[in-house]
Amino acid sequence: MKISHLQCSLCKTTFSPNEVIYTCPHDGANIDVIPDYENIQQTVDFKEILSSPRQSIWRYLPLLPLSDPGFEATPLHRVGWTPIYAPKQLTHQLNVPSLWIKDESPNPSASFKDRASAVVLAKASQEGVRTVVVASTGNAGAATAAMGAAIGLDTVILAPKNAPPAKIAQLLVFGARVYLVDGNYDQAFELSIAASKEFGWYNRNTGYNPYTTEGKKTAAFEIWEQVLLNLAPEQTLNIVIPVGDGNIITGIHKGFKDLLRLGWIEHMPRLIGVQANGSAAIADAWQTNSHEIVPVQANTIADSISVNLPRDGWRALRAVWESNGCFVKVSDGEILTAITSLGKAGIFAEPAAAAAYAGLVKGINDGSISRENPVMVINTGSGLKDIKACMQAVAQAQIVEPNIQSLRKFI
Repeated sequence: MKISHLQCSLCKTTFSPNEVIYTCPHDGANIDVIPDYENIQQTVDFKEILSSPRQSIWRYLPLLPLSDPGFEATPLHRVGWTPIYAPKQLTHQLNVPSLWIKDESPNPSASFKDRASAVVLAKASQEGVRTVVVASTGNAGAATAAMGAAIGLDTVILAPKNAPPAKIAQLLVFGARVYLVDGNYDQAFELSIAASKEFGWYNRNTGYNPYTTEGKKTAAFEIWEQVLLNLAPEQTLNIVIPVGDGNIITGIHKGFKDLLRLGWIEHMPRLIGVQANGSAAIADAWQTNSHEIVPVQANTIADSISVNLPRDGWRALRAVWESNGCFVKVSDGEILTAITSLGKAGIFAEPAAAAAYAGLVKGINDGSISRENPVMVINTGSGLKDIKACMQAVAQAQIVEPNIQSLRKFI
């Protein structure tokens, strides 16, 4: 995809593609990558995309801001084209016409964050970058470390010292240089920016590097293929997305905006953001119709969406406003209940991912999500990411003696 220009999401100042690396130099806001839509319309036939043999994000290469990254038969090449499930029991319980769960856990590092890391690290490799740094509670770091290991880039991960051990294990196994910050995610984020300036490292941070959104928008393209093309034109799809920094819902919104601009879809799906009660800065702003996002002191079991100051909050608000969507806030108890509900449908979700399904249940019950429309829930990460938290959602297993008499007592 040829880039037309870059544009500040707040002041709307435009820049040439190589003029800005990260955020707007005028106001610090996030940068949007604007494709050359006319060139795409003239050179790309969407039917060729639909018939592509590639079952990964790279089937959408004509819509991505980089050349073919290569690296065939590596985890980077495998990212995306994740499955959708239609659990009948959950559809019946919620009394909706159709319910799909898009499961991101089959990605190489088992989370949605592989999409952004694959695009950012492929771009970094093409530009001669040798070291990439990122701040992460675990998933973005694991994705960065995995993609870096796959293509031979050095990765540095700054994670809060209380990040789940399973996520730290991934970072170390993938060979990243891991530094556990004696502080929270926001402090790790600021340290990563200082480190990238001090040591010349390329910064992959969510809500900071513009190309993370370009990777995450590929989920919208997959939903277009997997669901939207089969819906009647008058049907509006509700898409329920867990929100922390705001970059995933921003990315999905960006993907649908690209499809709208190209004329490949007729209208925008309705985007519904879900935040934990203990980390709801964006949802709070939406509820008061405010453009100002006030930081909170985050405290939630869902570590992947636990953030004091969302780094892509403005664009997340824009995504919901422009899609006529809404935000829903859920408690940690509702998140734990959602883990077991999804589990009984054969889907193992970490707390942040289960928050989306918890938000769907709550939104249907309070009327903010209509039962009349089909629904897609994004399961952003595997429950194996945070076993300790998931174990809080279930009863302990019974211990029995190795004989039938002992087992019979519990049957």
